[in-house]
Amino acid sequence: MSHITLTASDGFELGAYRADPEGTPRGGIVVIQEIFGVNAHIRSICDRLAADGYVAIAPALFDRVEPDFECGYSPEEVEQARGFLAAPNWDVFVRDTDAARAALAEFGKVGIVGFCLGGSVAFLGATRLEGFSASVGFYGGRVAAYADETPRCPTQLHYGSEDHGIPMSNVETVKSKRPDVEVFVYEGAGHGFNCDARPSFHAEAAALAWDRTMKFFDEHMG
Repeated sequence: MSHITLTASDGFELGAYRADPEGTPRGGIVVIQEIFGVNAHIRSICDRLAADGYVAIAPALFDRVEPDFECGYSPEEVEQARGFLAAPNWDVFVRDTDAARAALAEFGKVGIVGFCLGGSVAFLGATRLEGFSASVGFYGGRVAAYADETPRCPTQLHYGSEDHGIPMSNVETVKSKRPDVEVFVYEGAGHGFNCDARPSFHAEAAALAWDRTMKFFDEHMG
């Protein structure tokens, strides 16, 4: 487990967290952060993927605005992190995501998984970038806005039925526009249900969603 530097196509250098498996890697997976940076939760996702045999890299997508930013989930920290969404540059997020993908290409097939902000970026990674074999997004609120874009790889999305930031009408838009995408809704789960450091953690939904995610990667990257 280490902190590394990635170089984007425009020459910008950004930080990232990398986790390596023991033995020969099964492939690589890009992990895209929530609005809270590459924090302990996102690093734990990378470690979890490494334990399953993948090299995982989480690029620090806010480094262009505030290098090394990360925070927790207190109300004050949530409010601070939301400031990064005042004028998000999705093209830049995708560009920096591609830098992580390129760094993993030597390990074979590459997947991507993202959460919150990262769920939307993971979808855009599937629609706008070449080189991904599978994409999984957790509670990405902007996916519906880009649902007219066609993924270039198999794509799977996860939502909570009680997500107050992503109404079910948003999810229904995604379902209707993207019948080629697997969409799962977890009853009783809210936004951030996969993160055990958040009050909205929903153990049952998180376990089921993660099981589906890993089976999806196994199917399309095995």
